[in-house]
Amino acid sequence: MAETMNASAPRQRLRDLGVTIGRIPAGAHNAITDVKGVRVGHTTLISGQGPLVVGEGPVRTGVTVIVPHEGDIAAEPLFAGCHVLNGNGEMTGLLWVKESGMLTSPIAITNTHSVGVVRDALISYEVQRTQRLKMGWSLPVVAETFDGSLNDINGMHVKPEHVWAALDAASAGPVAEGCVGGGTGMICHEFKGGIGTASRVLSEADGGWTIGVLVQANYGARHLLRIDGVPVGELIPCSEMPGLHEERARLEGREPGDGSIIIVVATDAPLLPHQCERLAQRATIGLARVGGIGANSSGDIFLAFATGNRGLPAAKETTGQIVSCRMIGNDRMTPLFEACAEATEEAILNALCMATTTVGINDFTVHALPLDRVREICAS
Repeated sequence: MAETMNASAPRQRLRDLGVTIGRIPAGAHNAITDVKGVRVGHTTLISGQGPLVVGEGPVRTGVTVIVPHEGDIAAEPLFAGCHVLNGNGEMTGLLWVKESGMLTSPIAITNTHSVGVVRDALISYEVQRTQRLKMGWSLPVVAETFDGSLNDINGMHVKPEHVWAALDAASAGPVAEGCVGGGTGMICHEFKGGIGTASRVLSEADGGWTIGVLVQANYGARHLLRIDGVPVGELIPCSEMPGLHEERARLEGREPGDGSIIIVVATDAPLLPHQCERLAQRATIGLARVGGIGANSSGDIFLAFATGNRGLPAAKETTGQIVSCRMIGNDRMTPLFEACAEATEEAILNALCMATTTVGINDFTVHALPLDRVREICAS
């Protein structure tokens, strides 16, 4: 396991380049962890180089976990909702989220072929670490995007202990971005992609709520990339960066721009499930502003959860007939929608800005977005 793959120049988040998205201020860490109680952990797996040998590597993968609050999420679920822009992807547990309106597990994100082992590991962690040995059932939420252009995806390198390590490492505060965790082998707008996060804090007049977003970005065509409305992808032609991966993508039967994105939205606002679903839908706006179009081959799956109604009973807990909860009036949701769109846009761009040039299987190289050119273009 390692944190970096090369000795490239230090990376910077979007705001460090002098670019600010939208009008709503960010939280203290400009991360999903600005929502009180939310924690994020990564396990990053990097080993080997050269020709692909299935089962041996090269390995460029991992797992990222989002822990929704400081308690036991299975015993104290949260209201949640989801939205699918294009469904060529997977997020386990969504049927129960849609049916019950509840999130009952941590959220994990990994590569396409590791969803099963990560799902099982979440269950085993819940049973053993919480000593809930007689647990009747669990439907964990695990999402994926495809990293097989850089990673030995059929080698099944993500193991249960890697999921447990990410859960144990989950913390509040700043969140590592770019080539980390589940984002280690991902590609975004034909540059190196991965994990990104951002947040927004509404004014007191609009409720003072915090909205945080985390993405695993692995989608998009180069020519569609926009940064704060500027067509950066078109303004950094392939001739500036020889060796980009278009030819390799075609050889693998994947066109440039194929891929997926997972977007997780958290808020401390007191939302009901249908309002969480409405909030998740607005992640589409932020994705579109960067240049996402929901391509046919893309798995664009979004989940939103709200911590503003703590103390909800677990599914099998014996309760009275009435459970009290709070909600924002639907006519006060628009500021939350705007904040979600802004945070999603910036989270994707942070993933691009923080990712480093990566050499994967068969020495296939995906270049990082050149930050000096971004700074130059956006300042002009």
